[in-house]
Amino acid sequence: MSTPEAIADRPAEQLAALLKAAADPLRLEVLRVLSRDSYGVLELVSIFDLKQSSMSHHLKVLASAGLVATRREGNSIFYRRALASHDPLLGDAQRRLFHSVDSLPLAGQLQARLDEIQSEREAASRKFFTENASKFREQADLIASFPIYQEQVAEALLAAPLAGQALALELGPGEGEFLPHLAERFDTVFALDNSPAMLETSRQLVQSQGLNNVELILGDTKRLADLDLSAQCIVVNMVLHHTPSPAQIFSDLANSLANGGVLLVTDLCRHDQAWAQDACGDLWLGFEPQDLSQWSEAAGLEEGQSLYFALRNGFQIQIREFIKPALT
Repeated sequence: MSTPEAIADRPAEQLAALLKAAADPLRLEVLRVLSRDSYGVLELVSIFDLKQSSMSHHLKVLASAGLVATRREGNSIFYRRALASHDPLLGDAQRRLFHSVDSLPLAGQLQARLDEIQSEREAASRKFFTENASKFREQADLIASFPIYQEQVAEALLAAPLAGQALALELGPGEGEFLPHLAERFDTVFALDNSPAMLETSRQLVQSQGLNNVELILGDTKRLADLDLSAQCIVVNMVLHHTPSPAQIFSDLANSLANGGVLLVTDLCRHDQAWAQDACGDLWLGFEPQDLSQWSEAAGLEEGQSLYFALRNGFQIQIREFIKPALT
């Protein structure tokens, strides 16, 4: 029996493995579910109402075919769709398969179970920040305090090819430390946070500094659809690794960007410090750069400049610029 490594050296066998993996309706549904998010084995077991052994078998077949990739989050392994192969034939086959899978309707029962998992993740995130709002700075400083990356984000904002300065949005402002930068640059600034405790901390800073053009809003990115924003700039500083679905965040924010608008994302690169999940409420142990690239592309955004820098404690930060194409 050929190993996945051996198959990878023989394109014909790899293509056969891909076709075999795609020949099962359930595996196609798994690929459909993984189109916008990554899930752990137990989450997939719940979504598809299967035994863990059966789900593990299907995931092994998909992984052997190069259709899914894994990442470890503490003691759990999460699955996501793999990036397309660099081989022209195999890469084209993967992209065509993913495109066809994404055109399939998602069964109502699957969507309901996905919504349940999303709600569970959101509840865990809100619970942590509600219970630890008073210790937010102390816990954030364990990894990367705001002053460490403040200057670089401010420089990225200054260098961004903004189409205007009417409106900016910051998602998850934390203690509000970056809001003065935005308030100085833009006519109106919205700050969106799903934690009442954290939003109150931002409110205190806004009031103390007299930032009269800043409006604080309670809610998550699903709230943006009701606000009907068209922002020239959206800033997301150290938020993605706390969110249940980073891919959905990209999609929601892209819809709230003006044409030619800029999304600035600052977050951790992939790491293996599992203690951060308990100490800092992290849902994800950072991200590979290609993760953000993939989510931004799916949301219809183009990549701009990127900046990476390492910290003395071993963590690495990535500052990424994504641009919504202007209408031609």
